Amino acid sequence: MSTPLDRLTHSRGAFLTFAGIITATTAWMIWGNGDMFPREPDPTGDPEDWTTSALKRWLNNRNLLPNHAASREELLERVKANMRPPPGQ
Repeated sequence: MSTPLDRLTHSRGAFLTFAGIITATTAWMIWGNGDMFPREPDPTGDPEDWTTSALKRWLNNRNLLPNHAASREELLERVKANMRPPPGQ
C-alpha cells in the first residue's frame, strides 16, 4: 500500500513542475532580471515638449517616483528641478 508521499514522488506532474521551476530559475539567473527586457530610453529634447507619460518615465528611471495625481505642470517642474546641465556648460 502506497502513502500519499510515495504517490507524489512517483507522479509525473510533480516532477515536471519541479523541473519547470528549476529551468525558470536557471534562465532568470543566466539572463538576469533587467537585461532581457530593457526599459524604454529616456526622452530627449526640451522637457516642455514631452508628454505626461514621458515626464513620468524620466522621473521613474531616476527613482524620483512622481505622485500619480500630479498634474503635467507639477511633473514638468520636478523634471526641471532634477535635470543636470549638459557637460561643458
